[in-house]
Amino acid sequence: MKLCAVGLRGIPNVMGGIESHCQQLYPRLVKAGMDVTVICRSPYVDTSVKEYKGVKLRSVWTIKHKFAETFLHTFLAIFYARFVIKPDILHIHGIGPALFTPLAKILGMQVMVTHHGADYDRQKWNTFAKSMLRLGESMAIKFADRAIVVGRSLTQRLKETFSKRANRILFVPNGTMADMDDNMSRDKLPKDLTLEAEKYILAVGRLVPEKGFHDLVKAYQNSSTPLKLVIVGNADHEDDYSRKLMAQRNENIIFAGRRQGDELNALYKFARVFCLPSYHEGLPIVALEAISAGTDVIISDIVPNADIGLPADCYFAVGNVEALTQKINQVEALNLKINKETFLNKFNWDTIALDTHQIAKELVVGGPAQRQTVN
Repeated sequence: MKLCAVGLRGIPNVMGGIESHCQQLYPRLVKAGMDVTVICRSPYVDTSVKEYKGVKLRSVWTIKHKFAETFLHTFLAIFYARFVIKPDILHIHGIGPALFTPLAKILGMQVMVTHHGADYDRQKWNTFAKSMLRLGESMAIKFADRAIVVGRSLTQRLKETFSKRANRILFVPNGTMADMDDNMSRDKLPKDLTLEAEKYILAVGRLVPEKGFHDLVKAYQNSSTPLKLVIVGNADHEDDYSRKLMAQRNENIIFAGRRQGDELNALYKFARVFCLPSYHEGLPIVALEAISAGTDVIISDIVPNADIGLPADCYFAVGNVEALTQKINQVEALNLKINKETFLNKFNWDTIALDTHQIAKELVVGGPAQRQTVN
């Protein structure tokens, strides 16, 4: 069975939730016997790299532009997939790229779309962009042969909204970081950041408004914590928001840029607490990765974050800087303890890959659309 993925920036080690999802999922599908090709966006990858853990990588040109790159690349990638890769299944990621689901169907392909979150809620998009994203969601549900959704509550809402297509809408979550080394030493912390274990707050994500890092910085500045604040990530497209955010850096507010591999794993593992103050998520992989590292987490109470099912003390009202400040000040007194093994089992990439493989197999052989996935 041959699958071709479009809609993502690329793999490996490209920052983004969808990219992390694909980097974990597709090597597992290859191990399960699937032939997988990922069509990458040329500005984000090393075009000379043609394979990652058995996953074939093909680069297709696009411009690097905040609004146009996704739509242009997906349009080109669908034609490349149809006439060069010739897959059994086209796997589209995200509701922006899903706008082209009817095109893929017209070209005669079986289409599976993974809905990674209600992107039209993102603060960076204008009214026109939000309307296009809503249309993309509609196109995904109405025209895709299967729609996989990473959020439990979002799955239920879509089933209710598109009741006639409910049997084609399937819930399969994101997973935790299964390859975390429990015996990792503190020496793996990035030397250039001069951090001490358990003496910093960690946040990870792109520097965009919907991640809420402006709230985190303000709450940190208002707090009396002795911990440092470390924000890992950068902006794909530098703008006034990212420049204004980074202008607040000092010896205690550290913008660490992109980190990967052992450095990122160590930052997760040795943080005193991980914080995700986001206004929008699908199912936050970075929070799941922090949990898999055994780190306490404090996250906003938006529905996708609530779907993780953490203790009440782990949540604060989204956008409420005062509440977040109190959480930071009182971190030692909060009940943030999580049963790590329970979460590793609940959000397990091996199980997720098996579910995804089965959905794809049933699609190719004409099996049942409605099935029980991850509970």
